[in-house]
Amino acid sequence: MQHWIICVLLLFLVFCDVSTQRKKKTIQTLSRGWGDDITWVQTYEEGLSKAVDSKKPLMIIHHLEDCPHSKALKKAFVEHQTIQRLAKSDFIMLNLVHETTDTNLAPDGFYVPRILFVDPSLTVRADIAGKYANRMYTYESSDTDFCECLSV
Repeated sequence: MQHWIICVLLLFLVFCDVSTQRKKKTIQTLSRGWGDDITWVQTYEEGLSKAVDSKKPLMIIHHLEDCPHSKALKKAFVEHQTIQRLAKSDFIMLNLVHETTDTNLAPDGFYVPRILFVDPSLTVRADIAGKYANRMYTYESSDTDFCECLSV
């Protein structure tokens, strides 16, 4: 009989531990670590709609969670106060960890990280590019001077 009580008690403790571990999981926000004080839209379509309504350009950050280049760019983006301020006030912000169906958002290929801008007239601003000829819309963590291009 004591054997059964010990087994039930052990199962109860294991269940409580698993339940506690589930509660400890962090909730993924729309910022995905790119700036929790920034208002992020959930979808490309929502971003386009808000860009039209607000007359602000849409900034789309394509990235992958496990990509070292994306991680480095995210860190630089978060630490740069001017970029954070501009992202908060002057843009509709979207970060994507998956591709959209709009081929205009991959004018020179599907790679990460890349940042594209869509103006309020819903024109993808292919003229706003970084300094790399082989991947025109990519930025590296050392490119924090790219915030000058944020005045779309």
